Amino acid sequence: MSLLRVRGFGKRYRRVVAVDGVDLEVSRGEIFGLIGPDGAGKSSLMKAVSGVLRFERGAIEVFGVSLDSEASAERIKDRIGFMPQGLGLNLYPDLSVEENIDFLASLRLVPPARLAERKRRLLAMTRLAPFRGRAMKHLSGGMKQKLGLVCTLIHEPELVILDEPTTGVDPLSRRDFWTILTELLRDRAITALVSTAYLDEASRFHRLALMHQGRVLDRGEPDAIVARSGGSLVRFRAADQRAALARLRGRFPQIEARGRLLRVFVPERDPERARARVAAALEGLSVDALEADEPELEDAFIALLARRGDAGVKEEAPRIPSFAPVADDEAVMIEARELCRDFGDFRAVDHVSFRVRRGEIFGLLGANGAGKTTVIKMLTGILPPSAGGGRIAGIEMGGGGSPALAIRQRIGYMSQAFSLYQDLSAIENIRLYAGIHGLHGPALRERAAWVLALAGLRGFENARAGRLPMGLRQRLALGCALVHRPRVLFLDEPTSGVDPLGRRRFWEILLDLSRRQGVTILITTHYMSEAEHCDHLALMHAGRLVADKTPDALREELRREAGRLLELRVDRPLAALERLQGRYEGVSLHGPRIHLFAPSLEAAGVDIRARLESAGLKLISLREREPGMEDVFVYRMRALEREARA
Repeated sequence: MSLLRVRGFGKRYRRVVAVDGVDLEVSRGEIFGLIGPDGAGKSSLMKAVSGVLRFERGAIEVFGVSLDSEASAERIKDRIGFMPQGLGLNLYPDLSVEENIDFLASLRLVPPARLAERKRRLLAMTRLAPFRGRAMKHLSGGMKQKLGLVCTLIHEPELVILDEPTTGVDPLSRRDFWTILTELLRDRAITALVSTAYLDEASRFHRLALMHQGRVLDRGEPDAIVARSGGSLVRFRAADQRAALARLRGRFPQIEARGRLLRVFVPERDPERARARVAAALEGLSVDALEADEPELEDAFIALLARRGDAGVKEEAPRIPSFAPVADDEAVMIEARELCRDFGDFRAVDHVSFRVRRGEIFGLLGANGAGKTTVIKMLTGILPPSAGGGRIAGIEMGGGGSPALAIRQRIGYMSQAFSLYQDLSAIENIRLYAGIHGLHGPALRERAAWVLALAGLRGFENARAGRLPMGLRQRLALGCALVHRPRVLFLDEPTSGVDPLGRRRFWEILLDLSRRQGVTILITTHYMSEAEHCDHLALMHAGRLVADKTPDALREELRREAGRLLELRVDRPLAALERLQGRYEGVSLHGPRIHLFAPSLEAAGVDIRARLESAGLKLISLREREPGMEDVFVYRMRALEREARA
């Protein structure tokens, strides 16, 4: 039975069409996803469904009530919980966790007798009970989002509308968020409409709609959407990656390098025939582990864009000109030695040490508040360390004057919060950054042309930066960070909000800078698929470095400690989840599937089947999956939390 119906929905902001002709239905008791990058129209649609935004076209019906007036919207608001996009935007910074909950409960007229029990249950579920007296402004991003969810749920709504609740939060907080929704779905049969820019979250939804530029590209179950892409994904490693890429380009529509792994989308439904086509194209080259499987939703998303004739897909990848950084004899370009940073009595970074060699891509991962950005600010000279030191591009950190100036001339920095002046044009931003680094005359003209070529902005020099598509804007910001030809590049969550195609092209540039041109890159990211690009990953927790290994080494360590990652399809996944929790490590719901860790497929298969059959549940399929970096990250962080509590 449909709880929500949308027909021909359209929303315009003056001359800009934000949403155009959207149709969808959401059934009771399901988690429905709206997936797409920034500017896809997700927020406009969700605000209209919540009854807080007027619209010009179409019809919306919620709980059988047509939202055609403010009066009709008021009739259903007590049955809806709406959490807007942005960290803690439905909260009050100076109020404590408990004060925020009590205040929102009073607005929703929750009786005091019921409030105490609901608050106890929700605080326990979100693991916020120990922080009930802490001011909201002192919470991490993930904790703010969980508190926002508590306040959204405190009046026990039937429909929960969550606008990008996991954007800007770390993978562990994202996993916690989905666990909470799963429990609510199981215990109270809520209905949830959730938007996200993370395509790797698609498996969490029962059904979803892929949105792009205000329109729905496709809708349905995630597996069905992937199947309609009409292709297979072939993965392999090549001894000479650049030669393999040269062979494949022009023959296949999508090719992506994720670190040492190459991924090729082949428009061929039969995986074996797809594998044979790629193998034939690579004949004579040394390749390893050539295998074919179904594509991921990101591959399907780009295939759908291409099928609809989207100009962004047909646009050639930016020509990456020769970077030619200043020659350097240093083998280690970034060295952190026992770095510490205190803010009053709080130690944000605690004796962090690592080394990054020339031409490496080094990923710094950690939960919100782990200290990643503070480390970058110390290494770039923005913050002085409280203790410890380091060496950047051959120059010792510490102090001001000539050494600090020399370091700044040898590094590029693209910050999380600010990179471009939005009201300046592309060329004005380039000239500004070039002038800061002392570039004038012919040198300025040569570098400006280089940045425009890198960003793919020739012909758009005078376009205002704030009006550029997110992918182009981020490439422009990258070019401005590189305008003075630095030897070391620091990137703090550079692709947040960028669409999948834009992220791929951004990483194409980074891989070229690293592999071909020897630039050393240190990057933070919350996209765990991007962590696969890194040569080394350093995991931070509570200000400390807890791991520094290659992605493959971290995966192998996970297998030794937690076991193999298994994926189950069951006829009643929520009931199956309850039977398996407590028996296996990492049991979690992914739409109609369940993921868990076990010593082996063979040993666990017999036990799992017996447990499910004894409860009258049918096991449809069971297979082993390759763990991703999110699995590695979540397992490691939870193990550290258990150690801290012991």
